[in-house]
Amino acid sequence: MTVTWLGQAGLLFEEQGFTAMIDPYLSDSVAKVDATKARRAPVEERFFDLTPDVLLFTHDHLDHYDPETAPRFLEKTDKQMTVLSPTSVWEKAHCHGNGHNYVQFNPGTSWTEGPFRFTAVPAAHSDPYAIGILLEVGGKCYYVTGDTLYNEMIFPFLPAEIEAVFLPINGVGNNMNMRDAARFAARTGARRVVPLHFGLFDNLDPNEMPCEGKVIPQLYQKIII
Repeated sequence: MTVTWLGQAGLLFEEQGFTAMIDPYLSDSVAKVDATKARRAPVEERFFDLTPDVLLFTHDHLDHYDPETAPRFLEKTDKQMTVLSPTSVWEKAHCHGNGHNYVQFNPGTSWTEGPFRFTAVPAAHSDPYAIGILLEVGGKCYYVTGDTLYNEMIFPFLPAEIEAVFLPINGVGNNMNMRDAARFAARTGARRVVPLHFGLFDNLDPNEMPCEGKVIPQLYQKIII
């Protein structure tokens, strides 16, 4: 399996020719609301050439369900996508139609497609419908926390063994800071820890995150896990 970082919290998972994309933010729409959050790296348009088999959104914030990025995928008609999203996003996304399968993906819900099984788990964020996502493939489990704070309610929903956890470290907007993200990662027992939500709007250095098993992603490149 290969995983590519799309910037911010966006990820592209590929396995056996099957693709799953999570939270693509491939525009500069946030800057139109807050000029201090202009993106610091250009968009790579090549990702719009891809129609993922499954498109997932973790919550309804501009840099996750982006009203400029999402339609560029949801308006595609070359194949049917499965679109998994919590209620807050589903209410907006399903209006695009175009023959895609829009599934309400709230905590406790699982969906199996291609080589993947996806399960929604809780997140503690300012969107009360926010979720994290477990991806099971090839006998391993990968955990994308989505935007979240460190919260005890989350851990009972997690499996005993996690190959890698992908989590925010920016410490603003109801996200964990680096120290809490390190505690969170240790609590999951994940073999590898991939920090996200840095660099596109700020000067955070993920190398300062105090944890073992850390893998620093590079923008638009595959993550070696």
